[in-house]
Amino acid sequence: MRRSHVIVAVLAGVLALSSAASAKVLLVGTYHGIKGNYSSIQAAVDAASAGDWILVGPGDYKTTASRAPSDKPQTPAAVLITTPNLRLRGMDRNTVIVDGTKPGSPQCSSAEADQNFGPSSSGGPLGLNGIMVYKANNVWVQNLTACNFLSGSGSAGNEIWWNGGDGQGKIQGYGYDGSYLNATSTFFKDESTAMAYGIFSSDWSGGTWYQDYASNASDSNFYVGACQQVCDQTLDTVWSEYSSLGYSGTNAGGQLVIKNSQFDNNQDGFDTNSQNNDDWPSPQDGACPNNGTSPITHTHSCWVFMDNYVHDNNNPNVPGVGVASNGPVGTGMSVSGGRDDTVMNNRFVNNGAWGTIFVPYPDTETPPSDAPSCAGGIAGPGNLCNYDDWGNALLNNTYTNNGFFHNDTNGDFAEITTTPGHPINCYQGNTDTSGTVTSSPSNLQSTNANCGQTAVLPDANPAFTNQVACDSQFFASLVPGGSQPCTPGSNYPRRSQVIMHPLPTADLPTMPNPCSGVPANPWCTASATTTHKSSKKHKKHKKHKKHKKHGRKLSRPPRRAAGFTG
Repeated sequence: MRRSHVIVAVLAGVLALSSAASAKVLLVGTYHGIKGNYSSIQAAVDAASAGDWILVGPGDYKTTASRAPSDKPQTPAAVLITTPNLRLRGMDRNTVIVDGTKPGSPQCSSAEADQNFGPSSSGGPLGLNGIMVYKANNVWVQNLTACNFLSGSGSAGNEIWWNGGDGQGKIQGYGYDGSYLNATSTFFKDESTAMAYGIFSSDWSGGTWYQDYASNASDSNFYVGACQQVCDQTLDTVWSEYSSLGYSGTNAGGQLVIKNSQFDNNQDGFDTNSQNNDDWPSPQDGACPNNGTSPITHTHSCWVFMDNYVHDNNNPNVPGVGVASNGPVGTGMSVSGGRDDTVMNNRFVNNGAWGTIFVPYPDTETPPSDAPSCAGGIAGPGNLCNYDDWGNALLNNTYTNNGFFHNDTNGDFAEITTTPGHPINCYQGNTDTSGTVTSSPSNLQSTNANCGQTAVLPDANPAFTNQVACDSQFFASLVPGGSQPCTPGSNYPRRSQVIMHPLPTADLPTMPNPCSGVPANPWCTASATTTHKSSKKHKKHKKHKKHKKHGRKLSRPPRRAAGFTG
């Protein structure tokens, strides 16, 4: 490290210690009968300084007003944070509710009349974001639920968003912690007002999501994008259900680790892709920055999907909007135009079409005027930009009962490559519990075992190309009213109705001690903490007695941090 970097690091450390020593604790609502000084989260945020803590007591915090960044007036939020180093923490994950519905309505109501569609504009209501951290470094948002923040004519519909300057093509946010969070919506009428994303990061570098749950998004429950090879983010022990895409990561690469997590009951469980759109710069590339080596893979690939449980992603009856709605139903994981990504030591179970697929992404969006055109792709007619997939590694994964739709090429894993002269996608050590791994082409694991080998010829794999196009309806979506021709006999589930699912609160643990690390305050005295622990113990004892009395277990077993046991 150069001397100047050492000086900067030391100064940063001194400033951090000074800030911690002088930090205030601002209390919102009431906790164990002790009333705080603020009734709204935004009022406490406005009063806080860098380094302060904001604790929020149990309650349903409705949106009575919204605000937007001065340079992003079309991006309104119920809670806008622009002060760095704030710590926003609820005292109970499942009872501190940041709620997008109107004041006076039931908590997270599903009734149309109760929805807040955001500020008016000439193009119609803008929609509303929930908690938005805007270009403010190292902000924590922890231990609470956000619900029913809906899309509109603006940039909205995101429940919790670390926004580093959406669409500006550069990183303007650094560091975050988002843990013990729930993000969902109960309302669906049509895609124009549906919740778009649950927990969202864009134009940001550095951060961790841990023990989070999201569901019912029309795009994706979790999203990391627009950070190309400097993402430096981790998703650990997250749970994603009932969305078009359980995860979406556009142009998100470099050091990015998704581990110990569960993706189930989505249309497409997990998707990372390259795209020529406002989440520039493209492409999605998981190569380590500066030609580095990953401590996990011991290769040049720093983008790692590991120790996850990806199962039962066969659900067409989810909200869906734009290209996200074209995720191929019945697919555990799609790498679409992604490169240098490593998928290792996961379980892919009961995905009816394919467990894992590697495919090109033929993007037709119009990029922003200041974005380079088709960066990293091959330009075609009009706005077509084709991103091929290469250099990915599928290693030591276990497959069970994938491909049970029984269409041609359905099975454990499959690929299409259209560009020679790049490293192949390689396959090693993958097993099927039936004893036979299935792939398209059928010999992938034997012919593509040597990682780093250069592809001599492309393989368009026409049989698989036809099936994934039939399943996703991607090309049909490019022409209004169009239809995707499918091989006779091909059959994939199609949406019959959108079903919104409630939070599985019994399986969503709250932060064990929300007073941990917080400076002295009336809510975190020894007596308050003791009361809190005794209350939790009493509730746990009552729940145990109740279930013992009825002779049954909870309907869905809790998931554990060391990898979900399913």
